[in-house]
Amino acid sequence: MSNLFRDRSPYSWSFRVGRGRRVLDLPLIGWLTVIWILLWGTPSWANLVNGVLVAVCLCLAFPLPAVNIGLRLHPLGVLRLAAYLLYDMFSSSVEVTRQIFAKGPYHAAVVAVPLRVRSDLMLTATAVAVSNVPGGSVIELRRETATLFLHVLDAANPGEIEGAQRQVWRVEGLVARAFGTAEDIADAARPVPEGDPAS
Repeated sequence: MSNLFRDRSPYSWSFRVGRGRRVLDLPLIGWLTVIWILLWGTPSWANLVNGVLVAVCLCLAFPLPAVNIGLRLHPLGVLRLAAYLLYDMFSSSVEVTRQIFAKGPYHAAVVAVPLRVRSDLMLTATAVAVSNVPGGSVIELRRETATLFLHVLDAANPGEIEGAQRQVWRVEGLVARAFGTAEDIADAARPVPEGDPAS
């Protein structure tokens, strides 16, 4: 007889059938369903239901270990992050376009930004969010020191370097409040680290 129980992750359930174990991970099921609908090319209730059924069957047929990656979904935080990134993409695109048509040269620099949240998920999500904004190219992310290295186009003014750091810290806080645990959110609320901003 199967035994249903919750894993440590609030979005994952496991079934024990005899000696075997099957995991139903809601984010994975959701992602597989989205892929199913995209493959059919027509969003409909039938495709949605079929996508969920196919995703559940795949999760049961090809079990993955239940891993708690520390993901928590905060709907209001997700909306705030999305709104900020859309605004930042627009304003950064305008600024990069202005720099392209203005007379240079511009003095680029690599800025080291020490992050406050050290979980792998938060480090990765912060780097991805910063990379998606024009003018914010992430060169490296050092996990050991939780330091993000960012390429800044116009770094002749020290205020630009400080502004780039503040922008990364703001994105880090928004990412933590959108997807982080209570510990991640508390870490993101700490004062920003001190240090030499440029390297």
